[in-house]
Amino acid sequence: MFKKDITPSPKQKLKSSIQRNLRQSLLTTYPLLMPFIDDIIPKKASLEQIKLPDRVSLYVIDGTTPLFFQADTPSQQNTIVPHLKLVHRFPQCFPTIRIDRGAIRFVLSGATLMAPGLTSKGGRLPLPHERPPREKSAAEAEESEIEVPNEGADEEGHWSRELEKGEPVVVLAEGKEEACAVGVLVAGTKEIKEKGKGPVIEEAHSLGDGLWRMALD
Repeated sequence: MFKKDITPSPKQKLKSSIQRNLRQSLLTTYPLLMPFIDDIIPKKASLEQIKLPDRVSLYVIDGTTPLFFQADTPSQQNTIVPHLKLVHRFPQCFPTIRIDRGAIRFVLSGATLMAPGLTSKGGRLPLPHERPPREKSAAEAEESEIEVPNEGADEEGHWSRELEKGEPVVVLAEGKEEACAVGVLVAGTKEIKEKGKGPVIEEAHSLGDGLWRMALD
């Protein structure tokens, strides 16, 4: 999706009502961000939109910090997808899968992520499991309409629930600490395990791509 360098359009400041709706949509999609939402979108900060090629909108704070984007494409359907710089700040807040070493160069080149890169020994797919109870934060009390799930990855990197088709997911890489890509699943993780083949993410934002390199200042 972002294989080439991107020339952004001018930034557009969003109305307060639109900012509130986007904040709510971000928390609905990624409820684990709840304890950090005031750091991500400070109440006095300005949320701006930048229109990019291929019907993509990027949202930034105060003109310099990228947060998330929406793409009006068949595979993404305007799903809110986090920029990798946001993922790197709050890695525990996004559902994850892990690719093996052999798949890394393909993902970073913008190729479709295929199931064998996840079902091999070095890959990781969700393994549903119980997690210890979690304490509610002060932010959750303010955003009472949002239920924060008790989910996350185990010590081996397996997310604690199956992920569904159409759900955004962060892609980790075997032997690496930081996420290398993020995109929307075109197949659920249960189906990926059963079939062991086929596409998983067709349009990803990855490290070093045009969106990552794009200058905002």
